[in-house]
Amino acid sequence: MPTRSLPGGTWTLGDLTVTRFGYGAMQLAGPGVMGPPADPDAALAVLREVVALGITHIDTSDAYGPHVTNRLIREALHPYPEGLHLVTKVGATRDRQGGWPTAREPEQLRRAVEENLENLGVEALDLVNLRLGDATGPRAGSLAEPFEALVALQRKGLVRHLGVSNVTPEQVAEAQSIAPVVCVQNLYNLANRQDDPLIDRLAGQGVAYVPYFPLGGFSPLQSAALSAVAARRDATPTAVALAWLLQRSPNILLIPGTSSVAHLRENVAGAGLTLTADDLAALDAIGG
Repeated sequence: MPTRSLPGGTWTLGDLTVTRFGYGAMQLAGPGVMGPPADPDAALAVLREVVALGITHIDTSDAYGPHVTNRLIREALHPYPEGLHLVTKVGATRDRQGGWPTAREPEQLRRAVEENLENLGVEALDLVNLRLGDATGPRAGSLAEPFEALVALQRKGLVRHLGVSNVTPEQVAEAQSIAPVVCVQNLYNLANRQDDPLIDRLAGQGVAYVPYFPLGGFSPLQSAALSAVAARRDATPTAVALAWLLQRSPNILLIPGTSSVAHLRENVAGAGLTLTADDLAALDAIGG
């Protein structure tokens, strides 16, 4: 697929070239990331606009819905344009109460990979992130058993590349000692800067860092400094926050989500804002 000029240019995940501005599909499911969207046609329109804008990185999971977002992606975009890459994650499932119980036993991971393959309609998954920890954040401990289970699926040709999510720096290093890791996906934004050293280490290794909740997630970023920079630049706080992430480090890939075509376009335009040294100094102080 042709790649239009998007903020941040491109990055290489293993042998996959993706736009640094990507799209996260979680918000396409119903409330609480459960069930179908209220307006399925609108969800399909967003996905088609993602491709029309030249975005080549869609982040998803078969746990969203469950199964909802992957089936929407398949309905909207299959057969997939050449150059479009779908990144999924495994390691958690859903219960009837909307919780996210862990699912990291080898058999559970194999089933999750097979369900992603089936619902996305592909023979191999471009990139699978192993999600660790829980809803409150990373938890220390070895990831060897579940990560080695994914490596086995990779050797069977079901998965092309591997990443890790919701992890500690020590777990990243452990995963890298087992097999190549092309991306790390953790909570990170202007107000949550605990991964600064990890981002810099990964940048030196040529490994992507993908912040989830780049705009604060369920609790949108609130900061007087952010609002002040936005007002000074005649931009929205969202635009400033996304632009800051792209300028923070070249290995940061964005996957902001939305269920609105208009909002998607606004995010793309906003992320293209070039922040000044004074802007960056004020914003860096937020997470200090």
